[in-house]
Amino acid sequence: MLKYNGLLPYICNPAMITKPTIDRIMEATDIVEVIGEFVQLKKRGANYVGLSPFSNERTPSFTVSPVKGIFHDFSSGKGGTVVTFLMELEKFTYPEALKWLAKKYGIEVEETITSPENREAENRREALMIVTTYATKFFHDTLLETEEGRNIGLSYFKERGFNNDTIKKFELGYSPDQWEAFSGQAIKDGYLPQYLEETGLSIKRDNGSLYDRWRGRVMFPIHSFTGRVIAFGGRTLKNDKNSPKYVNSPESEIYHKSSVLYGLYFAKKAIREEDNCLLVEGYADVISVHQAGIENVVASSGTSLTVEQIRLIGRLTKNITILYDGDAAGIKASLRGLDMILEEGLNVKVVLFPDGHDPDSYVRSVGTAAFKKYITDTRKDFILYKTDILLKDAGNDPIKRAEVIREIVESIAKIPDSIKASVFIKECSYQLKIDERALLTELNKMRMAKAKKNSQQQAQRYQPEELPPPDELYAQEIEESKPKDDSTQEKEIIRLLLLYGSRMIDWDGIANTYIGPFMVAELSDVEFDYPPVKRFMEIYRQEVENGVLPEEQFFIHYPEKEIVDITVTLIASKYTLSENWYEMHKITVPDEQVNMKATILGAIFHLKKQKVGKILDRLRSELQTTESENDQEILLNQYVHMKKVEKNISDYLGSVILK
Repeated sequence: MLKYNGLLPYICNPAMITKPTIDRIMEATDIVEVIGEFVQLKKRGANYVGLSPFSNERTPSFTVSPVKGIFHDFSSGKGGTVVTFLMELEKFTYPEALKWLAKKYGIEVEETITSPENREAENRREALMIVTTYATKFFHDTLLETEEGRNIGLSYFKERGFNNDTIKKFELGYSPDQWEAFSGQAIKDGYLPQYLEETGLSIKRDNGSLYDRWRGRVMFPIHSFTGRVIAFGGRTLKNDKNSPKYVNSPESEIYHKSSVLYGLYFAKKAIREEDNCLLVEGYADVISVHQAGIENVVASSGTSLTVEQIRLIGRLTKNITILYDGDAAGIKASLRGLDMILEEGLNVKVVLFPDGHDPDSYVRSVGTAAFKKYITDTRKDFILYKTDILLKDAGNDPIKRAEVIREIVESIAKIPDSIKASVFIKECSYQLKIDERALLTELNKMRMAKAKKNSQQQAQRYQPEELPPPDELYAQEIEESKPKDDSTQEKEIIRLLLLYGSRMIDWDGIANTYIGPFMVAELSDVEFDYPPVKRFMEIYRQEVENGVLPEEQFFIHYPEKEIVDITVTLIASKYTLSENWYEMHKITVPDEQVNMKATILGAIFHLKKQKVGKILDRLRSELQTTESENDQEILLNQYVHMKKVEKNISDYLGSVILK
């Protein structure tokens, strides 16, 4: 059992957030504002659109509806409320997502304690998060409140020019130069050894005891996109050649270094506002540049830039400016890897600082204004910069120059935008002193080779199978011609209930009732097969019986995920007509609301016809396999009866829809 010390709100005190608190949080939350912290959104009609944070796409299909308070991602199928979004993207628990929103909007959270039996870890991931939160405070307090921390760690940070506000903001710390200072205190405070080991904070000896990973190092907490500490980087202050300068947390359930950028939590707002991301190499570079008031800066946490990190930036901006120090060898080594940025459709510029300077030292040397001016004056498009660097290296050697030309064209071939690629071909033609048509020919060869390779790979994935005999093939064609998704008609019922269930009926022969209860009554004899629809209808019927007409917001915020998912999917619209569309183009579109009677009754009886069709299929199958004459007679009578029902439904549908 873990000990409660104020830092374990989920492990030791799994409280329930009260309903009034949840209501206040949802009333205060602006879904566009919150999701806009994670995805670059643009207004389109009544909605906002952006690139999906859940899948790799080039055309925006991620939609946010501020009116309905929902998002829907058409590429991955995910959708829901702002709480659902945080749970899907950041892997928050439901209480975590609510508390994150409460903190953002300054809302006090009221909770009720659950039974003592539930006072165990809610889940493994949350336990790891809580341990890293504890470690962050331990290292930070050690830095500021112990003699060793102040004399060694704090002195180092002050020498680097970090002020108190910066040290506090980035939660910098110091790990005592002792074998078990942290591990011993954490265990004493009730933290389980397994979590200390899994987060990489402690290392297990052969005898099972733990010792500290970062002894005598200054600590740089690594924050997630939403600001929670998920890992650490520790820098040694000793001149020991056998000891690495930096030691980072190992991979864990909460930390995947290829998907994390150091400083992104503090930089994301500025990146969106500046529409540009400054990419540097180290922790100190990020902190110094940020402290100078240039906040749109991140680092790749001591690893080579990955596709996941590039896509993380791409959610906020399409422009990356890479800030290099004067190490020419390091620059050349990284050039090829940066082609990945072009391949993801981002614009890349490069800035090279004078010899002996990196972003940290240069901003401290010249100040904020001069630093900004230097970036503006010296930044160069990556392709042109790469061309310049490689040409200098090749000199007048014709073979090396030919290799340079081929490598440059390879980079341009990775740019998905053909117009942008053509512009670079023209620029490089001048710089390389080679005919533009020759470069275009080489570019087209590379693109054709890539397309051929992709088509071959796809062909290998889908090897043709031996065709079945003709009679089986005919039966197969009949089977494949049938609708693949039997749930479509059932889902249509839900869509209509969500959109129109609370409207009054004013049709010939039917009045003084609402559409929702009317549909429920008409479908009382229908058995729903698709589980989410079946569950939805159970809830809807129960609410109607209780005298309540549930509307879409009731289901959008329903605690069952499958209900939220199907609700959002059915009410989300990928395309929205602008307010001026009808006036400008004089075009009318079919409106199901013009004839609500046909819309509602059509859906009900199309579903019933589908259900009758399935019954007829079953009866036909049983008639073919039943040998008993008595059973055959019973089945035949049932079949004739259902055929009459089918005809009546078809006749009724025709009369209703055509009116």
